[in-house]
Amino acid sequence: MSRSFTLAIVLALGACARHESPAPSASPATTPAPAAPSSAAESPASAPAQTAPPAAAQETSGEGDSDHQARSDASLEKIAALPPGAQLPTGKWQPGVNYDPLVPAQPTSVAPGKIEVLEVFWLACPHCYSLEPFLRSWLKSKPAYVEFVRVPVMWQPMHRAHAHLYYTIEALGRPELMNKAFDTIHQDVESRVPPLIGDSDEETFKVEQQWAVKNGVSADEFARAYNSFTVNSNLQRAEEITQRYRVQGVPLIAVNGKYTTDVAKAGGEVKLIDLINDLVASEHAH
Repeated sequence: MSRSFTLAIVLALGACARHESPAPSASPATTPAPAAPSSAAESPASAPAQTAPPAAAQETSGEGDSDHQARSDASLEKIAALPPGAQLPTGKWQPGVNYDPLVPAQPTSVAPGKIEVLEVFWLACPHCYSLEPFLRSWLKSKPAYVEFVRVPVMWQPMHRAHAHLYYTIEALGRPELMNKAFDTIHQDVESRVPPLIGDSDEETFKVEQQWAVKNGVSADEFARAYNSFTVNSNLQRAEEITQRYRVQGVPLIAVNGKYTTDVAKAGGEVKLIDLINDLVASEHAH
């Protein structure tokens, strides 16, 4: 792997901006060669409870201020259009401050009677990694009517490469590897080496396959899952969700296709879990 490409990846991860991410020559979703809620196999170190958000609580897409202002104006219009009965009681959480109502609501992928909590994330995002222990703890106590869905963000080739790995792990039926992938990628970032990605689609596949083999998956099994119809369909769906929700930063939480929020809006990871619980309870009561 070239030293310049390695440096570009490291700088992009530090920049937290979509437009600065380096791009392999083509999308890994089309590589012609040979996840789900996570269970605790190897976990990131538990983060301390926070009552205030860090200086930067999201990996951002890096779009300009004018586009941000347009989105803010649109959000205000959506809030104004939302029926009062569909908003949470004022006082504890404020629409447009702690959460954004989505009008119109987006379709969900869960069964009738279930409330979807969707996380849009990136395996190399440090903010997603920091939130992970809180989500894992919440998954043990969430109401039975809540279904947690993960969707990897699909901004640029590096994000797509990690999304391809995530959905391959999911197709293999090895949810514990999601935890290991998270840990490995962030250890690589700390060591300033490319995090499970190569300088071409073929190289990325080989790097990810070698990692899977080290973790007990046969090379052929990985290749079959990597190139499966299911994985490619999930990648297409992730592209659609990234666009439909106009994802500008991760981690992003969407509740039942009606509300979006994040760590900064909620006021920290602990408060985000509290807000999620209030939003799902409100949805369940309707």
